[in-house]
Formats: sequence, C-alpha cells, structure tokens
Amino acid sequence: MATQNTTYNYPADLARRLAGLDLLSEGRAGWNVVTTDNAWTGANFRRGGWLEHERRYERAGQFVEAAKELWSSWAPDAVAPDGRATSWARPGAVTPVERDTDLVRLRATATVPGSRQGRPVLFQAGDPDGGREPAARHADVVFSANTEYGKAVAYAADLRERLARHGRSPDSLRILPGASVVLGDTTADAEEKARWVRGEQVSGPRSIAFLEQYWGTDLSAYDPDGPLPDIEPDEQELDPSRGTISVERRTGKQALIRKWRDLATERGLTIRELVLEVSPGHPSFVGTPSSVADEWTRYVRTRAVDGFNLLPHLLPASVTDIVDTLVPALQERGVYRTAYQGTTLREHLGLPSLG
Repeated sequence: MATQNTTYNYPADLARRLAGLDLLSEGRAGWNVVTTDNAWTGANFRRGGWLEHERRYERAGQFVEAAKELWSSWAPDAVAPDGRATSWARPGAVTPVERDTDLVRLRATATVPGSRQGRPVLFQAGDPDGGREPAARHADVVFSANTEYGKAVAYAADLRERLARHGRSPDSLRILPGASVVLGDTTADAEEKARWVRGEQVSGPRSIAFLEQYWGTDLSAYDPDGPLPDIEPDEQELDPSRGTISVERRTGKQALIRKWRDLATERGLTIRELVLEVSPGHPSFVGTPSSVADEWTRYVRTRAVDGFNLLPHLLPASVTDIVDTLVPALQERGVYRTAYQGTTLREHLGLPSLG
C-alpha cells in the first residue's frame, strides 16, 4: 500500500503507477489517499504554492474520481486473446477520460488493464469532519484514532450514515483504528511494560522534533531536559490552513503553546516531560492476551470496528507477542481467520467484489 498525496501528484500519472503495481502483484495493491499542506513540498512542483485546507479535500475528491474512472475505463474483454492480434488492447475497448476543472485537468487513456481485484484498494484517514465525507464517498478502508469503545461506536455509526447517503452498503467499507498493544503474563506486568514503552518512545531528539511541528522552526539548540523554548512560533505555522494531523495543529497554536507553558511552569516539567504528558502515543490496549482478546471480540462483534491497524512499539518483539499469544486467543473466540479464503488484498479485507 503506497501513501501518495493528491495535492501535488497528477491523477493520470499516479493512477497508472498504482494500476501497474496492482496488476504486477496480481491484485494485492492499495493506495493510502492523503493530502499535503506543505508549501515547501509545493515548491518542488511546477504549479508550486499550496492549497487552502478545504480545497485540498475538494481536489482529493476530484483526483480520486478521475483515478477510479481511469481504472474502470477498460472493457472486460479489452485484452487481445492471443499474440496474433495487431494490438494487445482491442480498438475502442478503452474509453478516454477527460476532466477540466480549476483543480483537476486531464485528458488521458489508461494504458494498464485492471487486476484480479479490479483496482487498487483505497485507504484513507477519516477522523476529521473534512475527511469523513470523502471517505464515505470513495474509501474501501478507513483509518481512525477512535480506539475507546464509546467513541468507536459513535464513529462507526456516523460513517455508516454517510455511506447510506452515497448509496453504499455498510459492508463496502472497513473501519480499522490504529492501535498499539502491550501484552503481559499478568495485568500488572503489562502495565509496567506499558510505562517503560512510553518512556522509551519519547527520547530527547523526539521531544524536540515534536515541538518543532508546532513552533515551525529549528529547536535543536534547546535542551530536551530543560525548559520550553522561550521564542514564539514561526508566523507561517500560525496559519490555520497548514495543519493536517488534528484541529489543534490547524488552529489555536498560540493558545495551545500558552497552555503547555502554564502546565510546564505549574508542574516544573522539562521539554521531554511535557511531551510525555501531552503527545499522543499512549498504548491503546494493555493487558493479558486473554483480556485484550475479550475486548477486541466485543469491538468486532458489535461492528464498532472491523479490525485494527497495528502500531508496534518495538519490532519485532511486539508483533511476535501478538502473533504468538493474541492471535490464537482471537481464533479461539472465532473472530480471526485461521486460513486465507482468497488471494487479493480486497479478498483478505473481506470487501465485496467490484464486479
């Protein structure tokens, strides 16, 4: 699965590259659809500049629509039956695609036929309101940060309501929240390991890098075990349209930084200690394999989620723990497959056929 942005790529070019990967892999390719806010990224492209937040989603929708049209432009019998044909694609069997808006402009004929699964599987992060509607319209799989059960249920209900408005069935989309898992022989063991993991994840350099996302400037001269930077964030970083990770990063950065300074002063926190306190990354599920399996079974059977996108805290150890201890517990509960029933990525995800 390739993470490719729609802000600075070109639809016909990216669609062709992804179609080639999908065909060569015999239907095992996916595309994680993202947008990009960085003006410095745009400077590397002829168009340059950058798009306002709302327009990035608008272009993304048009971009994906164009790619899907290109992928479906080959007739089922388009490929010549043998090597004696004058052309390997039957004349007239591939429909040219044209788009002409202020955001997407193209005139192209797809040069790669569909794969075993039809086209690449479309993945998208769908937490922000601006991302939920495009996800409901186009995505096959959606990522989210809603691992708490109540939030996961509410998110799934909202997304499925949006699916219905676009004429899509609930089974046409898979919801896979990102989840980190810390397992132990006992609950106490797991909790102790989780505290160690959290402390190791936030090193000095990573603490500085986290703050640089908000200050928008080089903070490497600051001591991670010292006080917060005494400078104001770069003016460009205060622009509300430049963030992509959360509402807090898009708006109110000055207020957020003031809040952090107050917290650091009140509790005497260093940069690293503050980042440990305020940054995301706390393990989502901590416990024994049996207790986590019970919890995940509840999530899946109530359709709060369709599965989880694992965020390993240590490779390969954390994945080995999951494979050797959690997966068997899930299989015992009947919520995890014991054998593959297909060969394509779409089949592995249990998505309906495009046919």
